[in-house]
Amino acid sequence: MDQKMKLNASFYLGENVVKIAEELIGKYIFTSFKNKITGGIITETEAYNGVIDRASHAFGGKRTSRTEIMFMEGGVAYIYLCYGIHSLFNVVTNKEGIPHAVLIRAIYPIVGMDEIRKRWAKELTSIEKLCIGPGTVAQALGIHYKDSGENLMGKKIWIEDKGLIIPKSKIIIGPRIGVDYAGKDALLPYRFQVNHNTVKKFIERDMQV
Repeated sequence: MDQKMKLNASFYLGENVVKIAEELIGKYIFTSFKNKITGGIITETEAYNGVIDRASHAFGGKRTSRTEIMFMEGGVAYIYLCYGIHSLFNVVTNKEGIPHAVLIRAIYPIVGMDEIRKRWAKELTSIEKLCIGPGTVAQALGIHYKDSGENLMGKKIWIEDKGLIIPKSKIIIGPRIGVDYAGKDALLPYRFQVNHNTVKKFIERDMQV
């Protein structure tokens, strides 16, 4: 972990949430809770385009005690409870008043594997299958919905750019998952994904340079 590589405010204040969702692929996300650091490479994201996006919690400008965080200035965490069980972690972007967010759906874990095992309370056998699905990501990183509103330039949850470049040709673009209620907006190409085996190859390549 390198504080100099931590993404700054200018990244989160970008106006194009779809572009940001793609740019987050290959970035490193870390958490530090109870002096335990865990982290990994972001491998799957989904963009949620605010008030005009029927799949967004803020569609139509809807503001509740939960979604109010989405209207904050970019660079904070929006974390909500799904089905009363799973905490789902989102990156809030754009300027204050524009509720854009990017859901982190998968990571390739690289730091704190022992702690991740403890959080799952079960044996992890295949790294390629770890941390796929937004609920699993939050659990692996120790993120809880009570952390919603956390500053992503702080010391608990942060994202770094370590120079890992995933070629666009390796990024799969498609519709988001589980948003059929959004009608035509459910078909928008707002999901970005890279295969974990591909990430592993690029990591090994960079280590040989």
